[in-house]
Amino acid sequence: MFADRAKIIIKSGKGGDGHVSFRREKYVPDGGPDGGDGGKGGDIIFQVDPGLNTLTDYRHRRKFAARPGEEGGKKNCHGKNGEDLILKVPEGTVIKDADSGKVIADMSGDNKRMIVLKGGKGGLGNQHFATSTMQAPKYAQPGQEAIEIEVLLELKVIADVGLVGFPNVGKSTLLSRVTNAQPKIANYHFTTIFPNLGVVDMEDGFGFVIADIPGLIEGASEGIGLGHEFLRHVERTKVLIHMVDAAGTEGRDPIADIKAINKELEAYNPELLNKPQVIAANKIDAIYEGENDIIASLKAEFEQEKIKVFPISAVSGQGLKELLYHVKGLLAECPKETVIYEQEFDPALKFFKDEPYTIERADDAAFVVEGPKIDKMLGYTNIDSEKGFLFFQKFMKEQGILKELEARGIQDGDTVRMYGHEFDYYK
Repeated sequence: MFADRAKIIIKSGKGGDGHVSFRREKYVPDGGPDGGDGGKGGDIIFQVDPGLNTLTDYRHRRKFAARPGEEGGKKNCHGKNGEDLILKVPEGTVIKDADSGKVIADMSGDNKRMIVLKGGKGGLGNQHFATSTMQAPKYAQPGQEAIEIEVLLELKVIADVGLVGFPNVGKSTLLSRVTNAQPKIANYHFTTIFPNLGVVDMEDGFGFVIADIPGLIEGASEGIGLGHEFLRHVERTKVLIHMVDAAGTEGRDPIADIKAINKELEAYNPELLNKPQVIAANKIDAIYEGENDIIASLKAEFEQEKIKVFPISAVSGQGLKELLYHVKGLLAECPKETVIYEQEFDPALKFFKDEPYTIERADDAAFVVEGPKIDKMLGYTNIDSEKGFLFFQKFMKEQGILKELEARGIQDGDTVRMYGHEFDYYK
């Protein structure tokens, strides 16, 4: 079975604990603290591998964990950072939070590598806690905990054109005729059990990727048969080719078939019906005069909706040139960018949930925000990067911190201080 879906558990590395130790050197009486910091835990990184086209690697293994950071040592020795874990996936893989179904990352377009879980920050050694009144601190900071979540991986094939139709109408034959793909072809239903991709090369150097989406059936949008496994691959396509049996060899009604498939597309995602469509009326080599009542009915029904009907023969090649040039014209009018799903969920937010924080006024009137969730957020987030700072702003809003600061009377230009970081507040 084609693996385009997998559910796995991922866990970042715990930060190493800070160390408690004191200098014990000859001629240095009462040596001060010299405990080193713990190492940072390893990250969980997803990376696109061009050589992969399925999620098979994640079908038989459920849990993936990065290495923890090592504990700090004596003589200010820093613990070794935990090794990152890189998980390779095919392009087009969407990573979702398994509980909410919200998108964490879409490994498509320019997004070839992404840190999905950051490792815990290493704890500080006791050398950092020496003060004028506490010169021999016997305390070191523990490393930050690892983050563990369950994620759903879904592969949504990236293709310009989706070839849809009921089973056994000739989609695989068409794909093999117009591209370099070599799909399995036979005269029985459900020959295709996973999407086949091929590249159409036009005479003027223009090319596009076409995907043979496996045969849909009524009820697919409700998960009947392999409905969802097939329908998700239509989402990224820009143009849809409906393929029907114009010769009536299957005893089906092509008009009813097209409407049934569109009904399933709409039920799964209404936006799919906004994609340009074209109809390929196949098997005209089996029609005595080249056209018949079925083709006439298709044109009467759909061309008034500006959906062109092209009589073709995937076997002999008749009509394919006209069909492909029309598809080329439709693609030229479509946006050039690949459909990419925006991030809806940051896994770190689960980790910060329901932890306390405090807001105090400092002597210089700055607002000081502290607490375990603040410390964790700053440890897991690179606020010097644009994406990290956007997450910081989202965190402040979703945790209600901004609202409470406003209730405390914060004004534009006031300073907010958090564990060594300072920000100017502007609404």
